[in-house]
Amino acid sequence: MSGARQPETGNDTPRTLHSTSIAQKLEAEIVAGHYAAGEKLDEQSLTRRFGVSRTPIREALHELVARSLAERKPYKGVIVADVSRERVEQMFEAMAEIEALCGRFAAERMTVGERVALEQLHGAMAELAREGRQDAYDASNSEFHQLIFGATQNLDLTALANTLRLKLAPFRKFQLQSTPRMERSHAEHEEIVQALLDRDPKRAEKALRRHLMSAAREVLTRMT
Repeated sequence: MSGARQPETGNDTPRTLHSTSIAQKLEAEIVAGHYAAGEKLDEQSLTRRFGVSRTPIREALHELVARSLAERKPYKGVIVADVSRERVEQMFEAMAEIEALCGRFAAERMTVGERVALEQLHGAMAELAREGRQDAYDASNSEFHQLIFGATQNLDLTALANTLRLKLAPFRKFQLQSTPRMERSHAEHEEIVQALLDRDPKRAEKALRRHLMSAAREVLTRMT
């Protein structure tokens, strides 16, 4: 499988950017099923493919392990994890409950500045969704949810939410690959934003839970 992929050349970005972009490329291929569970991610093959030294490859593989898309096995190296439908369901279920809790806390604790920032970001994301700018929308989407996490004013809850969001990031990005889905996501955000601006904890909690379930449905549909 991996031998069929073509090497990439002509990239002179800094090493840190190299490792991040390599990790993003590999994670997209794993989520899309281009790698089989248990397949080895061979450092030497990847250095040839991407035309880089082993250091950025090792950093990229470390990112994949951190996101539970790969595992380190004794005497085998780094192999693709078995990311089953059931496992993805479990991660989304946990994330939905954590984000719902964050929404409940944020509705009560957000500062005026945080509410203004969230409303402005939400407005900017409307244009990104209409234009189908997936990468820009995905980056803003991460900022949107992190603003809510931070607004809980609880460092431990924020850290927990960010850790799980990091693991789900490849799947959440995967489900934003069409303009209609981005527009639905933005409409769901509208419900979340209004609940937060109205300081309504129960509405915010329900809106965030529904939002995560909507994302899960999109991902699981693509996995069938």
